[in-house]
Amino acid sequence: MNQQRPPTTRPPRRTISGILPVDKPAGWTSHDVVAKLRSHFRLAKLGHAGTLDPVATGVLVLLSGDATKAADRLITDDKEYRFVLRFGLVTDTHDVTGAVVADQPAPPARTAGEIEEALGRFRGRIMQTPPMFSAVKVQGTRLYKLGRKGKEIERDARPITVSELVLEQLEWPRATLRAVCSKGTYVRTLCHDIGAVIGCGGCMESLIRLRSGVYKIEQARSMDEILKWTPEQYAAHLLPIPR
Repeated sequence: MNQQRPPTTRPPRRTISGILPVDKPAGWTSHDVVAKLRSHFRLAKLGHAGTLDPVATGVLVLLSGDATKAADRLITDDKEYRFVLRFGLVTDTHDVTGAVVADQPAPPARTAGEIEEALGRFRGRIMQTPPMFSAVKVQGTRLYKLGRKGKEIERDARPITVSELVLEQLEWPRATLRAVCSKGTYVRTLCHDIGAVIGCGGCMESLIRLRSGVYKIEQARSMDEILKWTPEQYAAHLLPIPR
């Protein structure tokens, strides 16, 4: 006769409330970060205030416990990015991780003045068409699911606001830019569209989020550091929930 094993008891999940800016590592999805820390600290509730692509690094604002109730407000905050635009390379994802659509290893050089002139078309309130490899839903289906099948469908352009767009460095065929933009802006699509205006195409080579609302990269903690904390240290590092 088989002996019945006693039920295993696991400690209850914790409700620890507050905000934690994390410096998301490259290669991690935003969901990876949330899932890892929720499991590590056995948290009842953990979310974030604005997705970062896996290729990107920088500020991912985590919302712990009661802070998840502030998600709708915090997700609408503007974001600040520094990114590298690689001219001459066009991909289906609009960044260097995608399949190459067109490649000019040595596109004719453009001056800083020519690039500045092109950037002027992308400042202020503009319309942007979301990329096929994005989480936007069209007729109930996430675009990236169709993109992975090699499909491309019509997408409606959406209004976004780029309040700052600055050329910080030009080492052709790469340009380092800084942008402050509204919720819903795809920086990799901004790179793609700037490349099209310049005339040689372009894609995003790297991206760091410097700020999300009031939360800055200087406040962000690395995953390596956070995973060494005890639950008590985690609670002590949380920032207050904005009212």
